[in-house]
Amino acid sequence: MNLAVINKNGKETGRTVTLADDVFGIEPNQHVVYLDVKHYLANQRQGTHKSKQRAEVNRSTKKIVRQKGSGGARHGSTKAPIFVGGGRVFGPTPRDYDFKLNKKIKVLARKSVLSSRVKENNVSIIEDFTFDAPKTKSYLTFLGALSLTGSKTLFIISSNDDNVYLSARNIPRTKVLSADQVSTYDLINADKILISEGAVSKIESILN
Repeated sequence: MNLAVINKNGKETGRTVTLADDVFGIEPNQHVVYLDVKHYLANQRQGTHKSKQRAEVNRSTKKIVRQKGSGGARHGSTKAPIFVGGGRVFGPTPRDYDFKLNKKIKVLARKSVLSSRVKENNVSIIEDFTFDAPKTKSYLTFLGALSLTGSKTLFIISSNDDNVYLSARNIPRTKVLSADQVSTYDLINADKILISEGAVSKIESILN
């Protein structure tokens, strides 16, 4: 599959890039995409939630009423969960939400999303460029030339470029990542995926 290469001014350069069918042209597997996104979001959770159990609340342990004759329950202390300020039953405790996911599943998930986006015509190849200095206005001009102002975009570059990254950092709904940093969640969370010309071969080598 061939895609035209576009420069940062939104004009076609007259060149094309051939995308590998085993990365950008496979039959998407939605289930592995779900698993990889679930794995990514699980890793974002801190898992520091905590409530006090019955043994941890600071309340009196004096028996409330006598054991027999009151006509009510035989409470032993005000730490019981039914009292205001008592311990919580089966409350949350710190835990790790991570789970094991095979590397091959992660690779297949990224291939599936890239293939889907190419079929939807939501992938564009951008000629390699950089900015002289990090300026938000420069990146906004770049998005405007591609008619993507206000759209949720992901720009994948071949390697870290501080001038491009810092120029896009303060723009809402815009993300810039190098090819080795892209996750399935990043790909599926963008409406339009921009890939620099030099990043294409790097993505293919990572996913093969």
